[in-house]
Amino acid sequence: MNRRSLLRATSAPLLATALAPLLVACGETKPQFKAIDVTGAEYARDFQLTGHDGRPRTLKDFRGKAVVVFFGYTHCPDVCPTTLSEIAEAKRLLGPDGARVQGVFVTVDPQRDTPEMLKAYMANFGPDFVALRGTPDELAAVAKEYKIYYKKVDGKMPDSYTMDHSAGSYVYDPQGRVRLYTRYGTGPEALASDLKILLKDA
Repeated sequence: MNRRSLLRATSAPLLATALAPLLVACGETKPQFKAIDVTGAEYARDFQLTGHDGRPRTLKDFRGKAVVVFFGYTHCPDVCPTTLSEIAEAKRLLGPDGARVQGVFVTVDPQRDTPEMLKAYMANFGPDFVALRGTPDELAAVAKEYKIYYKKVDGKMPDSYTMDHSAGSYVYDPQGRVRLYTRYGTGPEALASDLKILLKDA
């Protein structure tokens, strides 16, 4: 083995040894989220809908806050109120930082969910929660962008129908980037933990 080969053979392990702590450190800094990390996803990027106050809304309106977006409807018997209550509880668990979390509810039932009804429904979960609605075409476009499933299920009376729909929530960091998809039933503690990480990194 010549001198150059010897240097290569001995320097490679030394370099690997020197870099090892750096590689470990990089691995340790990766956020350990409870929810599914979808950072960089090419879907769920934005929406253009109308708030229950009549104002047009996009994600840019909430820049500087961590945003939790959930699709549902006010006549929903269980999943929707449970999810919105968990968002409200996660905000409470964060203490003062809870003010930096925005809950956003998108109705998949604009036929029945009037602005007045949405306003009253949001009041059950917090004064800063925002409900969004759109025309059938607008809703279809947003649902496609978010990979959300929804379908009307007829009831015994014309107005007694229910809506089947996806039950997870999307979470955005304060820069407006989609970061997480959290499944229904994960719980407010797990959500608060993830939100804390996103707010800390802002």
